[in-house]
Amino acid sequence: MKSPAARATALLLALAVMPSTAHADALTSQTEQQAANWPAIVLFALFVVATLVITRRAAQRVRNASDFYTAGGGITGFQNGLAIAGDYMSAASFLGISAQIFADGYDGLIYSTGFLVGWPILLFLMAERLRNLGSYTFADVASYRFAQPPVRLFAAFSTLAVVLFYLIAQMVGAGQLIKLLFGLPYEAAVVIVGALMVSYVLFGGMLATTWVQIIKAVLLLGCASFMAFAVLWNFGFSPEALFGRAVDVKTGMAAASGSAADEARSSGLSIMAPGGFIKDPISAISFGMALMFGTAGLPHILMRFFTVPNAREARKSVLWATGWIGYFYILTFIIGFGAITLVATEPSFLTGSGELRGGSNMAAIHLASAIGGDILLGIVSAVAFATILAVVAGLTLSGASAVSHDIYASVLKKGTSAPGRELKVSRATVPVLAAIAIGLGIAFEKQNVAFMVSLAFALAASGNFPVLLMSIRWKGCTTRGAVAGGVVGVTLALVLTILSPPIWVTTLGHAAPLFDFSSPTLFSMPLAFLTIWLVSITDRSARAEIDRAGFADQNLRAETGIGSAHASAH
Repeated sequence: MKSPAARATALLLALAVMPSTAHADALTSQTEQQAANWPAIVLFALFVVATLVITRRAAQRVRNASDFYTAGGGITGFQNGLAIAGDYMSAASFLGISAQIFADGYDGLIYSTGFLVGWPILLFLMAERLRNLGSYTFADVASYRFAQPPVRLFAAFSTLAVVLFYLIAQMVGAGQLIKLLFGLPYEAAVVIVGALMVSYVLFGGMLATTWVQIIKAVLLLGCASFMAFAVLWNFGFSPEALFGRAVDVKTGMAAASGSAADEARSSGLSIMAPGGFIKDPISAISFGMALMFGTAGLPHILMRFFTVPNAREARKSVLWATGWIGYFYILTFIIGFGAITLVATEPSFLTGSGELRGGSNMAAIHLASAIGGDILLGIVSAVAFATILAVVAGLTLSGASAVSHDIYASVLKKGTSAPGRELKVSRATVPVLAAIAIGLGIAFEKQNVAFMVSLAFALAASGNFPVLLMSIRWKGCTTRGAVAGGVVGVTLALVLTILSPPIWVTTLGHAAPLFDFSSPTLFSMPLAFLTIWLVSITDRSARAEIDRAGFADQNLRAETGIGSAHASAH
């Protein structure tokens, strides 16, 4: 059986999930046909079998909604921290950031820095309060002292919007990966991914999802650690020697392209300075804000804080997750520069014109081949699939909980749904979400979908984060203010993204953008905060008085945990 080689996996995979519009056009590039990579296929099969066994065992422990949504609140801080890291460290981080560093050097760190610095925000401002105030979804926290229907409806639809944009990109990436490994038609590959997604979430719930994420985190950290170790070993474990060699390689490449000696040296040194990737300071700030504050508004990440038994374990979760994620991003920096030194100098990895075969996003995959041959190449491909599958499972569970818990149980049934009925609605929602994801994944196969993940971050930073922060930190926040600010932030972020160059010009074909910057967060997030404040201080309704009066009780529970949900006994 013949299929595209695993070496081509990274190009489609990283571009489909990377939260950047910079490389969206490469989604439609062609890959070369080679023999199947059997190490990758075997490892892929082993991972699927192992995780399905875990799902079967987890399904035997799912007795109620708490078990399904939050694993009964019985996950330890260490386990949850590793699962959060597994949920957060996507193939985009492994393949995309290292590829960006391969292309632009130091500037690629904007991803690592932006993704990482969102975690102290969660730790110091939100983690403890999230665990003490919530039960299943972040809407439990945001609507704690407010009128339930409007806030929960906003939270649910905002959650579904974020989940949808994430899922489309993940489905495209995973579908392409299976297509490349097995030579299946793209449509069949996407259906397979959807079926696996349904199996993990429908039967195992959060417990199965948690262990899939933990296994994936261990695999990814181990794989990246080995690659970084091998790169440093080649340079006597001297980062200075690694960076110096990378500068020399870039200088030589510039000289070979016809640049004068001074220009070539300047080009080589540029990889150690900012300005190569995002040259516009407004876009850089806005993009950074989306990555930083969007983290604190991602529903599938926030949901993980309800899986631990208490606030202390929630804080431990963030500390462990921050440590693993920070360590991982250090590795991607080494891998990116290692690719410059070990891949860019190897003719077998280059095209006739001197460019990297398959595009710059192939950097980490080629590096794996340079270090460990087909065996390591197979491991990297299997781990890349594991990363996507873990993220897809978390996203699906988050979307299902928004429908069943926030819309059905809290809004439609006003908290009086029959025991077990909410769980049935959630399970019924999972295949519906999977069908939508499969349909959109097939529809967007040839489209530039990389922007959808950055849009998800922008939506989360512009809607979920302001509403969540103001509801738990500001006494004067009211129902009207929270809903108005959230709607304004999400709507503006969506509209400005459509009007930006990657969509308005690249995708829709217009001559010039109506919004000149690549990210809307610098404009949409402050306006969301301003709207919440302005509407709240001018709100003189009877409901507003109830909202303000409820802050003391909310703050007591948020600080002490009195009355919060406890772990289920198993």
